[in-house]
Amino acid sequence: MFKAKLSCTGLLLLAGNVAADWEVNLTRGVTEISREIYDLHMIIFWICVVIGLAVFGVMLWSVIHHRKSRGAKAHNFHENLFVEITWTVIPFVILIAMAVPATATLIKMYDNTEAELDIQITGYQWKWRYQYIGKEIDFFSSLSTPRDQINNEAVKGEHYLLEVDNPLVIPAGKKVRFLLTANDVIHSWWVPELAVKKDAIPGFINEAWTVVDKPGVYRGQCAELCGKDHGFMPIVVEVKPEAEFDAWLAEVKQAEQEKTAQAEKSWSLADLMVVGEEVYNKACLACHQANGEGIPGVFPGLKNSPIALGDQSAHIDIVLNGKQGTAMQAFRDQFSAVELAAVITYERNAWGNKTGDIVSPAQISELKEPAQ
Repeated sequence: MFKAKLSCTGLLLLAGNVAADWEVNLTRGVTEISREIYDLHMIIFWICVVIGLAVFGVMLWSVIHHRKSRGAKAHNFHENLFVEITWTVIPFVILIAMAVPATATLIKMYDNTEAELDIQITGYQWKWRYQYIGKEIDFFSSLSTPRDQINNEAVKGEHYLLEVDNPLVIPAGKKVRFLLTANDVIHSWWVPELAVKKDAIPGFINEAWTVVDKPGVYRGQCAELCGKDHGFMPIVVEVKPEAEFDAWLAEVKQAEQEKTAQAEKSWSLADLMVVGEEVYNKACLACHQANGEGIPGVFPGLKNSPIALGDQSAHIDIVLNGKQGTAMQAFRDQFSAVELAAVITYERNAWGNKTGDIVSPAQISELKEPAQ
C-alpha cells in the first residue's frame, strides 16, 4: 500500500513538472519583429475570445430563457433590415480592425532591403550549409549530439538533438538577410526566438531576415518532414557583438588557410585513419553503421564491399559526387581535401578490408578544383 502511494505521488509530481513545461502559446522572441508578431497574435486571440464569449453567451441566454418548458413559442419573422445591416457591418469592422495591424506587420516581415550581411542557407539531408556572400566563408552545420545518447546508451545532454558542430554566427544589431534553398528535398529553416521560418526548396530562393540586438545562442530545427533523419537536423544561431563577430570572421579565414596548407603535406596511413574514423562517425555511420555492414536492404555495407576493395578512383568518385537515385549524397563540398582523403582511406582499411591503400589529400584537391 505504501509503495502504491509513493508511485501515485511520483506520478503526480511528474505530471506537475510536465504541465509546468507545457506551453501552447507563441514564443515572444528576442527581435523587434518577433515581438510585433507575438503582440499581433495576442490582439487577434483576444478579439476572437471576446467574439466567442459574446456569441456563445447570447446562445446560452437564449437557450435558457426561451426554452419550451417556460412556455416560449417561436416567432415567425422575415427580412429584418436592422438585423441584416448589423450582422454585416459588425464583422466588417472587426475584420478591418484586425487587418490594419496585421498588414503593417506583414509589410515589415517581408522587407528584406538594406541588409548589412547576406547569408545563403542550403538544406541537405540532413544538415545545413551556410555561405557568407562576399566573405569567402562556407561551411556545413551538422548535429553534434553523440550517437550513444540517441541510442539511449548514455544520459541525454541539456541540448539533446539541438546542438551542432558549427553554428551559424551573425553580428548583433545588424540586419542579416537569409537566402534559403535546398540541395535535395524541401526543408524548412525555423528559429522561433528570431521569428524566422522559411521553406528551403530546391531550385528556388526564398528570403527572410533578422536583426538580433541581444547576443546569445538561439536554437531551432528543420520544420519540414524531409526524410529519415529529419529530427536530427537542428539549427543553432550564435549572435556575437560586432567586434567579436569580426574576430570570428578572421579566425575562420585563418582556419581555411590552414586546411589548404594541410592538404599539401604528406600524410601517413595511421594519421589518415585517425582523421578518417572521425569523419566516418560524423557523416557515414548513420547509414553504413559502426561495423561497416550497413543496414541490409536499405543501406549497403562497406565491409568487404566492391567499392571499398575495388578500384580506388571509383571509390573516390562516389564519395565526392554521390550516386544519383540513391541516398548516397555528394560530399565534395561538405569536407576538406584532408577529411575526404582520410575517410576514403579509412573505409578501404577498416573492418578487415586492409587494402593498404592511401588516398592523399593532394589527389582530392586536384579532383575538386574543376568544380570550384
